[in-house]
Amino acid sequence: MILYHTSTLRIEKPDLSRTRPYLDFGLGFYLTSIEEQAFKYGDRFLRRGEPAVMNTYELDDNLTGFSRKVFEAYDAEWLDFVSACRKGLDHEVYDLIEGGIANDKVFNTVDLYLAGIYTREQALDQLRFKAPNYQICITSQKLIDEHLHFLKSRTL
Repeated sequence: MILYHTSTLRIEKPDLSRTRPYLDFGLGFYLTSIEEQAFKYGDRFLRRGEPAVMNTYELDDNLTGFSRKVFEAYDAEWLDFVSACRKGLDHEVYDLIEGGIANDKVFNTVDLYLAGIYTREQALDQLRFKAPNYQICITSQKLIDEHLHFLKSRTL
């Protein structure tokens, strides 16, 4: 599978010790299989006057021995998982997590839920109408080292 990661840098060897906690799926290296989404993500760096570099990788198909979680929709399970990760609470640990992004269209709902302004039901009602953007989070350095292969980078 071909995957993309947009950053301010060329990243040939992703290093989990350099990633940030409290993101949608916790500490990990985030990618997408949607090239257009990765390209658009570069705009956030360009607007700040920073370089934008889209890195391209290939992820092996056979990930036997690694745990994987796929969130098919913005549903109660996704909301609970993202809420726990963003708050730094204990949650199920997977080597690779796939699912929707809490982007601008979704983040406001999640933020209002985390602040206690929306109930769980209100948040889920809002999320039901959102089509997920797609992200993959790799939380295992071993998986990265053995199964994620850098192909190229390009400056946007």
